[in-house]
Amino acid sequence: MAERSRVLVVADTEIPPGSMRSLEIPVARLPTGTWVQLPIAVAHGARPGPKVWINAALHGDELNGVEIVRRVLGRIDPETLRGTLIAAPIVNVFGFLSRDRYLPDRRDLNRSFPGSARGSLAGRLAHLFMTEVVDGCEIGLDLHTGSHGRTNLPQIRANLDDARTKRLAQAFGAPVMINASDRSGSLREVATKRGARVLVYEGGEAGRFDRVAIELGTRGVMRLLAHLKMQGTAQVRKRSRTPLLVDKTSWVRASRGGILYLDAQLGERVEKGRELGEISDAFHHKVLPVRASAKGLVIGITTNPIVNRGDAIVHLAW
Repeated sequence: MAERSRVLVVADTEIPPGSMRSLEIPVARLPTGTWVQLPIAVAHGARPGPKVWINAALHGDELNGVEIVRRVLGRIDPETLRGTLIAAPIVNVFGFLSRDRYLPDRRDLNRSFPGSARGSLAGRLAHLFMTEVVDGCEIGLDLHTGSHGRTNLPQIRANLDDARTKRLAQAFGAPVMINASDRSGSLREVATKRGARVLVYEGGEAGRFDRVAIELGTRGVMRLLAHLKMQGTAQVRKRSRTPLLVDKTSWVRASRGGILYLDAQLGERVEKGRELGEISDAFHHKVLPVRASAKGLVIGITTNPIVNRGDAIVHLAW
């Protein structure tokens, strides 16, 4: 009877303790009539413990998290797992198929939570994800990359004013921890209001795999599961250094349009006023230096050499 009471039900599917199931939850039909389904995997541990979710590709072109989820699931044994891990490698299936950040209705899924069962396509998908995956979980990991045309140093963003969330971020062990406020309509904001503690991992760029960001992300997830005593420590590598805690970030922006020649590197520490690169016309006649607006660590850079006035070039943290 005790064993039966621990059977987990997700999307009307029973998952007994000590097992892993792959599920496909119907989302909506395409105009062709074909169903689009949300793929998830549920590892329901043989022993009681925390309930955690991990997701990737809320933005359909952000791929590193998809590979991180695959690697993590390959290291999970539900027979030795404490608690439950629900993994959703591709949340925005529509954007993933079209290699697009957004959904077909051009909405940003990560500004559409908590959503509605009767809302827009983005709202319906957000509602489904909250209902079937997030609700009931204590901790969440939301995996991202830089947006199109930008790349990010691997980093954790979270509410570090909350002591337990800060300990979770430290356990993950990314090079940088950013004390970041919630954004309205984001998964982190809504899940936090419902009682979960959420870490957002950023690393690499959209549209491609970044080996370093994937490896660091995979190790971070495994360290977090070990910290929660869900998984043993045999497969966990110790972090190479203590994460840097930062409270402030700011973008250095282009003061004119032109061709950008960028010298700044991810992870580089720069002094205020340091020349980060230069912007010129096509003949390299009119040259304007780009300088650091503050002393800090480079946590993001543009990958596009063609810039307009006001474009974000270098993201600094301190």
